[in-house]
Amino acid sequence: MPKLHAEPLAFCFAWAGLAIAGAYYGGQWAGVMLSIGLLPLIMATSALTIAKMEDFALDRQVRWGILVLAGLALAVYLKS
Repeated sequence: MPKLHAEPLAFCFAWAGLAIAGAYYGGQWAGVMLSIGLLPLIMATSALTIAKMEDFALDRQVRWGILVLAGLALAVYLKS
C-alpha cells in the first residue's frame, strides 16, 4: 500500500471542509462553486506552475493560497 502524505491529505480535507461550510452556511450553490468551481482553477494553476517552473514548493503555496482566498471570499459573502 502506498505511503500517505500529510500535506495533500490536509489540503483535501481543507477543501472538502470549505465546500461543506459553504453549502451549510451559504446555500447549495455556494458549496457547489467551492467544490467543483475551484477544481479547474486549482488544476490549471498547478499544471502551469509545475510545467513552467518545476517548483513543487511554489505549487503548494499557490494551491493553499487559492484555498485561503476562497475561504476569505466565502467569509465576505456570508457577512454581506
